[in-house]
Amino acid sequence: MRFARFRRDGREGVAAAAPGGAFHGRLAGEPGHPGELAELIARGALADGARALLSAPVVDLDSVALLPPLPAPGKILCVGLNYADHSAESGFAVPDYPTVFARFASSLIGHGAPMLRPRVSEQLDYEGELVAVIGKGGRHIPRERALEHVVGYSIFNDGSVRDYQRKAPQWTVGKNFDATGAFGPALVTADELPPGCRGLRLKTRLNGQVVQQASTDDLIFDVATLVSLLSEAITWAPGDVIVTGTPAGVGAARTPPLWMRAGDLCEVEIEGIGVLRNPILDEAEQRQAA
Repeated sequence: MRFARFRRDGREGVAAAAPGGAFHGRLAGEPGHPGELAELIARGALADGARALLSAPVVDLDSVALLPPLPAPGKILCVGLNYADHSAESGFAVPDYPTVFARFASSLIGHGAPMLRPRVSEQLDYEGELVAVIGKGGRHIPRERALEHVVGYSIFNDGSVRDYQRKAPQWTVGKNFDATGAFGPALVTADELPPGCRGLRLKTRLNGQVVQQASTDDLIFDVATLVSLLSEAITWAPGDVIVTGTPAGVGAARTPPLWMRAGDLCEVEIEGIGVLRNPILDEAEQRQAA
């Protein structure tokens, strides 16, 4: 199953894809609207939601504004340095425990929305990543049962403001500028993909040129390991999000650095999930346009 959240005429809705690929959806408040995607996940009712939506009219996703699949996850935990080649290009040894930092929902945008280069920095970098979404909560989850807690997957562009990321030992500020965390375009349920999304190709393109390319098999800590290890400390809840890390090729590691600029187009593609596409806009431009 595939689900997308959208906005049309100022109202939000949810859509599900039919086997043929077309999305069918309803706006909130319309008869037959099954509830928000986060609510369906929390109730374990995605299949019921899909059945209700597939009798709805077709929604052309190119004619609506797509929203992050989950607007306000209780937890967004991101994993840094989770590909050996990216650890090397960043000047770090391969970690023996996940390098975890938090994102906030205030930084999230959907597919097609502009990523904002903040007016206080020119160092906006791309990071294409796989997202795992928790469907069943719990703590102290054994690794062999961990994937039972994952309801689906999506794509993330962890836009990083590098000079602010380096201002302090903690990366929080550089990873949480408004409108730098692109998330989408859809949630794909786990049953449509290989267990743990193993063996999928990930590519990031900037203005059509491939700048990152890897297999999810290259993750140092795979999805099952992340769910299990982090549950030693944290109780997972339905709708929590794990952003699993980025491979080598980031702009900060290049000579000269390759920063995203206004007018650029960044795309992150993961085999079997889709393509997350976002234009880059300067913050000042966006505020003036508003």
